[in-house]
Amino acid sequence: TMSGEEEPRSYYVGVDVGTGSVRAALVDQRGVLLAFADQPIKKWEPQFNHHEQSSEDIWAACCVVTKNLRETCWDKAGHFFDLPDFLSWKATGVTARSLCSLVCKWTYSAEKGWDDSFWKMIGLEDFVADNYNKIGNQVLPPGTSLGSGLTPEAAKELGLRPGVPVAASLIDAHAGGLGVIGADVRGHGLICEGQPVTSRLAVICGTSSCHMGISKDPIFVPGVWGPYFSAMVPGFWLNEGGQSVTGKLIDHLVQGHPAFPELQAKATARCQSIYAYLNSHLDLIKKTEPVGFLTVDLHVWPDFHGNRSPLADLTLKGMVTGLKLSQDLDDLAILYLATVQAIAFGTRFIIEAMEAAGHSISTLFLCGGLSKNPLFVQMHADITGMSVVLSQEVESVLVGAAILGACASGDFTSVQEAMARMSKVGKVVFPRLEDKKYYDKKYQVFLKLVEHQKEYSAIMSGD
Repeated sequence: TMSGEEEPRSYYVGVDVGTGSVRAALVDQRGVLLAFADQPIKKWEPQFNHHEQSSEDIWAACCVVTKNLRETCWDKAGHFFDLPDFLSWKATGVTARSLCSLVCKWTYSAEKGWDDSFWKMIGLEDFVADNYNKIGNQVLPPGTSLGSGLTPEAAKELGLRPGVPVAASLIDAHAGGLGVIGADVRGHGLICEGQPVTSRLAVICGTSSCHMGISKDPIFVPGVWGPYFSAMVPGFWLNEGGQSVTGKLIDHLVQGHPAFPELQAKATARCQSIYAYLNSHLDLIKKTEPVGFLTVDLHVWPDFHGNRSPLADLTLKGMVTGLKLSQDLDDLAILYLATVQAIAFGTRFIIEAMEAAGHSISTLFLCGGLSKNPLFVQMHADITGMSVVLSQEVESVLVGAAILGACASGDFTSVQEAMARMSKVGKVVFPRLEDKKYYDKKYQVFLKLVEHQKEYSAIMSGD
């Protein structure tokens, strides 16, 4: 540092393993992203609809991105790991598991531990041996410092110093929730300002969407995963709703439309993304009414890949009603709008299930790729009737991962303190309450669609 007065600054590396790439960011104590790197990871399809990835390839990509950041700024299976725990083991040599991955992805209970009878029932009683040594018998809350930090070998591969503290990890969506849900909202005119953090729902929207709500006491919500104790925010129970393939669905419908080549050419000519172009095209074709009203007779049920929450029915299919014979750019734009609205109605459906079970939610905190799309954000506000808070840093998953590193380093006394200091509100989008009646009607149609779909399959499977 320049002057003797200033103390040396601390920086944290957040690493996020997505479906197609590994991303890393250098984050400072104020939660600001100073540098970013990403590296694609390989996918194999050994047979149709079977997708495989390699943990060694993912670790190699983690090393590449971490090194890039460093340069920008100065025989039998012994263990079975979920990816977050595999990565922290590669970094530290410590086989401890994160409470997050064991509770959310395995059958571990934060209160009772493993259940012997479950493994015996499914014929995997070898896991019970040696006090569950193969699948984890030391379980730590996310953000806990692991062992003595980076091993010399891992430090060399990552381009960092040996002994750098490494935190027990989080699943990516949970890190996104951690990165947004604790933001200091004072001065933004939000109702959640005077409310407990349990009134906030974090929605992480990427290829798929996750809806993270926390509560002081366990709440069981049909069709929503959880409740998981301390799996995201220490001391709180987590409920996790989800929508399979949301970003992927928008891409699928837009790219499969006959007017897509024209859209691509026009967006490229304007140096815009296809979605920025579609959003401005919708503004162009709307008449006197708001953009949302263009879908008065076009309705979409978005479960092209089954329903995760709140119906938990993987047999459900997608539906579009109100198709016409024309296939021009206007039709593509309106189909895109109806799809975005359908995803927002799906979020409303999940929120209503959570509230019926005892959650009390007033404000949405959005992050992930789709939160960069203003239409997607506005539709979530209008359709749920709730304000939407966007983070200053869109890459909230990386901020959440860095928050864990900040805790492991001892710079903050708790995850909550790091959250309050490192997550910042960027923008607040308020709902257009005057459009509420229109969206309530569309929501009635939305619920009718799935009701009808179930009737169709009952007819077809009947005698």
